[in-house]
Amino acid sequence: MNIDKYLMRFNASHLTDPSLKNLKELQFLHMTNIPFENLDVIRKVPIYLNLITIYEKIVTRIRGGYCYELNGLFHWLLVELGYDASLVAATVFRPNGKWAKPETHAAILVHLDETYLVDVGFGDSTILPIPLNGDLCTDAGGSYDVKKFDNLMYVLNRTRNGESRMIYKFRATQKRLEDFHEGCVFNQVSADSTFTHVDIITRATETGRISLYDDELSIYEKGNKKNRVITHTEKPSVMKDLFGIEIK
Repeated sequence: MNIDKYLMRFNASHLTDPSLKNLKELQFLHMTNIPFENLDVIRKVPIYLNLITIYEKIVTRIRGGYCYELNGLFHWLLVELGYDASLVAATVFRPNGKWAKPETHAAILVHLDETYLVDVGFGDSTILPIPLNGDLCTDAGGSYDVKKFDNLMYVLNRTRNGESRMIYKFRATQKRLEDFHEGCVFNQVSADSTFTHVDIITRATETGRISLYDDELSIYEKGNKKNRVITHTEKPSVMKDLFGIEIK
């Protein structure tokens, strides 16, 4: 795997020195250039927890991926650049008020002056590293903080349009990418998975987020959201023009 080509994939070739400033820009550029997407899941294309195949998909074939792919490869990059980074397992709090299958989301912790939660593979979430000390961080998508959930657990919270909710909880226990095998299989085949029903593509922008959920295109910009339904004929051009994805 070629670090330089990966950095070029999201316009980050200049960000090779480990620092909080560069980490912030790496995360922002990754999330605005490489989309979160489940297109392989819907098309029954198997996803394996193998960094070489993930690299080939994201870097060579100009695709996105879901958490194991995006955070798995980004974690590898951070370590190669000299960051003290580790994968951790999180449990997602769904909009219906119920917890998803335990520890089936992969995120990253980076240890600098503080320990920061870094996540380029959640979908609709923060584009900033969030410190584990409870400080509030605000971007175009809302305000985020990480606080202790109990003695062993942390929780990521988001406040948007005056409403606060939990996003997910996690332990700071270091994981290997292969530790997520069960979750990766579950999220590809189970009817209880968020990702086995319709196409989902989303990427951050400087002022918000662009998302495609099945045939509904949503543009969230500066606190305002616009939705429109696209046709089956439009979909390939929308995927290419807005997300840089071509499915052949």
